[in-house]
Amino acid sequence: MNTHTAYIGLGSNLNSFAGSPKATLNAAIIRITVLGEVAAQSSFYDTGPVGYTAQPRFVNAAIAVRTELTALELLYELLAIEREFSRDRRTGPPKGPRTLDLDLLLVDDAIMEHPQLILPHPAIAERRFVLTPLAEIAPHLVHPLLCKSIESLLQELPDEGENRISSVNIL
Repeated sequence: MNTHTAYIGLGSNLNSFAGSPKATLNAAIIRITVLGEVAAQSSFYDTGPVGYTAQPRFVNAAIAVRTELTALELLYELLAIEREFSRDRRTGPPKGPRTLDLDLLLVDDAIMEHPQLILPHPAIAERRFVLTPLAEIAPHLVHPLLCKSIESLLQELPDEGENRISSVNIL
């Protein structure tokens, strides 16, 4: 089988059975090790909510996972892990509070449009809370559509509104 490197964004702003949002991310990362080898893990970052702002602040991180799963298989497993942590994407408000958010950001240099998965994740280049932890673990990773490194995308992000640098602090 082929081994793929997948980059996953993690977020939480509600307690789960695992405890605090930080404890939830730690537990989710341990759970993800069943899907492949966690090759890199960023620090945890304290970030403000985006879009729906009447909610608690988030803890965000990124991991790189080496896996034999296809992108769709990995997505289905990540969604199952979210459900294990009491997250149901169908019932919660979009961009609302959540116990666990696992976003498949990139898989190798795949470009994919499927009804359930778009790769690379379409909002990577717009979100400091995604780019900051991703740049920590893979600064030279090149976005396959924009042909720019993650580090470059982060540097080009305007420091305004929801993307203010002050909204991201290492925990």
